Amino acid sequence: MSELEASAQLVPKLKESILQNRPEDASSAAVELGRHTAAARDAAGDPLWSLASAMPWIGSNFSATAEIARSADDVASLGVTPLVKVYDSVNWDKLIPNGTGTDLGPIRKAAPTVASAANAVRVSAHRLDGIDTSGLLPQIVGPLTTARQQLGSAAEELDSAADAAGLAPAMLGAEKPRHYLLLVQNNAEARASGGISGALVVVTADKGKISLSGESNGGALGTFDPPIPVDDEQERIYSSRMGMFMQDVNFTPDFPTAASTALKMWEKKKGARLDGVISIDPVALGYILDATGPVNLQDPELLALTRGKLPSQLSGKNVVKTLLSDVYAQIKEPNVQDAYFGAVAKDVFGALSSGKGEAKSLLAGVGKGVEEHRILLWSADAAEQSVLGKYPLSGSISGPSVPAAQFGAYFNDGTGAKMDYYVKRTVQLVQQCTAADGYGTVKLRITSTNTAPADAATSLPAYVTGGGNFGVPAGTAQSNVIAYGPAQSQVVMATQDGNKVPFGAQQHDNRPVATLSVRLAPGQSSTVEFTFGKIVQHNQPEVVVTPTVESVDKVVLPTKSETCGAAG
Repeated sequence: MSELEASAQLVPKLKESILQNRPEDASSAAVELGRHTAAARDAAGDPLWSLASAMPWIGSNFSATAEIARSADDVASLGVTPLVKVYDSVNWDKLIPNGTGTDLGPIRKAAPTVASAANAVRVSAHRLDGIDTSGLLPQIVGPLTTARQQLGSAAEELDSAADAAGLAPAMLGAEKPRHYLLLVQNNAEARASGGISGALVVVTADKGKISLSGESNGGALGTFDPPIPVDDEQERIYSSRMGMFMQDVNFTPDFPTAASTALKMWEKKKGARLDGVISIDPVALGYILDATGPVNLQDPELLALTRGKLPSQLSGKNVVKTLLSDVYAQIKEPNVQDAYFGAVAKDVFGALSSGKGEAKSLLAGVGKGVEEHRILLWSADAAEQSVLGKYPLSGSISGPSVPAAQFGAYFNDGTGAKMDYYVKRTVQLVQQCTAADGYGTVKLRITSTNTAPADAATSLPAYVTGGGNFGVPAGTAQSNVIAYGPAQSQVVMATQDGNKVPFGAQQHDNRPVATLSVRLAPGQSSTVEFTFGKIVQHNQPEVVVTPTVESVDKVVLPTKSETCGAAG
């Protein structure tokens, strides 16, 4: 056990060396780790150890220790050592796009090694999971439990790395140029996956070099009659408008549906076939700008139109307010607003593709955008999409990326304007229990507040308030609130401000969906609760929320437990 303990103490050192980009230290730690695990394996293979393993009562402890030693050595020799060699051969900074293109050769070369290492760790994890702990001593159960947790986590991370290494080169145009439709979602007018498509741009990836062209906006594509078909379930929930207007493709929180519909619309109107769809919002653009530093707008015509009204230099500090508020106060023409939106997106991606910014900070910013569901990706290639569908990056509401106990709180603007900039929300899972019938019950509580000024009807532009043209008084914000429960659960009831209210009840991919409308005058708040019953999953519940103007960590509150009686 001393050799295993020594090897365990080396793991933090190895991780630190990799994170701090010290390949020589990482290689040295890997060699030392392998020496200890090999010694532990040799000791466990001793004939006396094998004899002890056959003894009644205590033999299982020797067998379990031997299995831990074998697994540790397999991980060290088949996983860690090859990965460290690959890590040492890859210049991670060069994987970030730059003006001449990304060097995709090293990652293509590393992909088989990463996949092999992931398989070795996964096999070892499964082997340890199969050990019966019922007759083991505490001194053995403790290390075994730790090893299971560490290997399980490592297997997931390596599987993700293997998938990324396998997909990235082709999707970045290593074999042939790839063309993607970029949707810049405008959170000021909420849609379930973020916001209305304020700008559309074609992103081309060619051998790692990124370029943008074909700027447009949703309104410019016009109305699709007959609508682009969507499945019957979603049409019942979100109406045929999903297939009629580019601005409404993301009424659904299921990004693969929204993305495939958007791509069909683009191809029908523009006659150009594309390879996928990328979505990003201004908050995520801000994360990228935090890493790249400020960018200056390049379009001289647009600069002339917006001079003295909007900033010509965008940074992580001003991009959200500029794009989601100031542009509407200073520019009255919708076409100019959308053009400014598109120009900002284009120049931010230009800074990204030129290699501006430090790699670690840039990856952290993109990672934060993905974690908050502000950056989404869909591939028109079925094989690629089947891999993407394993991860939250896909924005799927069902499938392998969705935990068994996932809830969803989504919002669609009902004002026909940009009032969601002023609507602040909190979302909380407030009750979980198991009733006498064995089923669980969870309440999803959503509080919305209209923070617009009291005189919003006159002080805000009509383009922001809607001017009362869509049946909602100017200054009032109306939202369609959509709540998703886990698969096979049921919506029991809905309340608003403590009073039971009617709601729409539907199904989407075997998940229950409840909808109702909330209207808020300036300064008004309202709380709606959806009670979900018949929950058979015993996993820790989690909730996915439409990305809003504020960061997700400000609007999603921690889950808390409350006692409850029988499920209603």
